[in-house]
Amino acid sequence: MKHVFIVNPHAGKQSCENQLREALAQLKTPIDYDIYIKRHRDDSFELVQRYRKEYPSEELRFYACGGDGTLREVAASTIDVERTSFTSFAQGSGNDYVKYYGGKELFQNIDNLLNGTAVPIDIMRVNGSSFALNATHFGLDASVAKTMDHIRRLPVVGGPLAYPCGVAWALLTAMRTKCTVWADDEKLNEDCILLCTATNGTHVGGSYCCAPRSKNDDGLLEVCLVNPVSHLTFIKLMGAYQRGEHLDDKRFAKHIVYRRAHSITIEAPEGFCVSLDGELYFGNHIKVENLHQAAHFVVPKREL
Repeated sequence: MKHVFIVNPHAGKQSCENQLREALAQLKTPIDYDIYIKRHRDDSFELVQRYRKEYPSEELRFYACGGDGTLREVAASTIDVERTSFTSFAQGSGNDYVKYYGGKELFQNIDNLLNGTAVPIDIMRVNGSSFALNATHFGLDASVAKTMDHIRRLPVVGGPLAYPCGVAWALLTAMRTKCTVWADDEKLNEDCILLCTATNGTHVGGSYCCAPRSKNDDGLLEVCLVNPVSHLTFIKLMGAYQRGEHLDDKRFAKHIVYRRAHSITIEAPEGFCVSLDGELYFGNHIKVENLHQAAHFVVPKREL
């Protein structure tokens, strides 16, 4: 097997390249590996295709060394590519997708990743050419993502504080977002929303369990639309939403619409924004389709 480590030098507070090299140097059993330092956005697509051509019969495993954005890009690069899997060497500030499997720490042990198991997973395709692995979310969440994009590397408010700071700003500016959402062929709302998430993962924003019932290999998105509420109601309910209790808490019943669907469609005014695993995507007609078991993700071996 050929192992390729794709390092995003801008993920987290500092590049993980030295940490990665030290971990690989300490392996008891040598492996065939390369380390690639990302040079520009979306170069993972070119890299995967090049390795597939150079090693036509070899099993390839790609490691996204960074955060959710790096992982999303590597995941999309491996869709329907034979004898190819990918995983996360989790080094970002949020690393939301790997919370589905137990959290960031499990994905920081190279030995466990090398001995992990590749499993089929779903990936979201947006308007035919963009992708999301963990979550497509919009409304309040897109406002949060835009704020995070501006402050994630700033001292004090950056890093793990970027999401709560984004939420605080969105509370002031984005309590109502005009759009109409369909889950498959069912219309979910009439005019405005507070927020909506369509997910294969379970978490967004580092600690918000927005989709506690999500399954990432069943072909279905977990869709949760929250209708506009007052600031006071939002503050009262936010803790339960963060803990993932909103689908069972009776206080949410009149505020949310929950569905499981193969796709969602959004109609919105010009300049409308959605967040694809933290990456901003703009459009006034957006369709998100779930590609059933379109790639293979390596789940690390758990230590007994």
